[in-house]
Amino acid sequence: MFKVKTDSVVGYKEMKIPYTLLSTNEDSKNLVIMLPGAGYSTQAPLFHYSTGVFLNKSSDVLQVNYSYNDKFYDNFSIDEISDAIKHDVRVVIDHVLNDGSYESFCLIGKSLGTIAMSSELKRNIFKEAKAVWLTPLIKREDVFEAMVKAENRGLCFIGDNDQHYNAERYEQIVQNTNIVSTLFPNVNHGLQYENDPVTSIDVLKSVIKEINEF
Repeated sequence: MFKVKTDSVVGYKEMKIPYTLLSTNEDSKNLVIMLPGAGYSTQAPLFHYSTGVFLNKSSDVLQVNYSYNDKFYDNFSIDEISDAIKHDVRVVIDHVLNDGSYESFCLIGKSLGTIAMSSELKRNIFKEAKAVWLTPLIKREDVFEAMVKAENRGLCFIGDNDQHYNAERYEQIVQNTNIVSTLFPNVNHGLQYENDPVTSIDVLKSVIKEINEF
């Protein structure tokens, strides 16, 4: 059994940002921080199974459950959404870290979440953190630079049918030996094959297996 704590903090422009902290061990020194995509929540398969993986390893799991599809953000530009997610993720993490005494960290970001992840990895507390990049937004300069220059041990998973994929930039990321990168041919931004759910499960299984062994 594991404990579940659900709460929220006040984020960008006073919007409440909910989070869930799951733990199996009161004295866990390991925290996994999950930063989902805009339309891909922490309940979606990649995060659902990753949560199980880390709880089985007696790590605490922090799911940051922002929702930038909310009407509140309708008039936000992508730049302001970027500012909001970086701000919101930081306040949630700082709030949770005030209550814990964690010594090791792993950050898992998907899509929009990789914007916040790129920012958080600059912090001294995450200097030794592991990083899992799920469909990173490598066309963005901040995400691309963070990955090319990353000193954190990392995994990267992306498909070449992802609208955010760029072959030239991906090849530069591959040159960073701190990150083990996996490119899935014909796989989209959801890490799925179009109109082929059964084979898509093989991709999911492959990703979760690598995360488990990371």
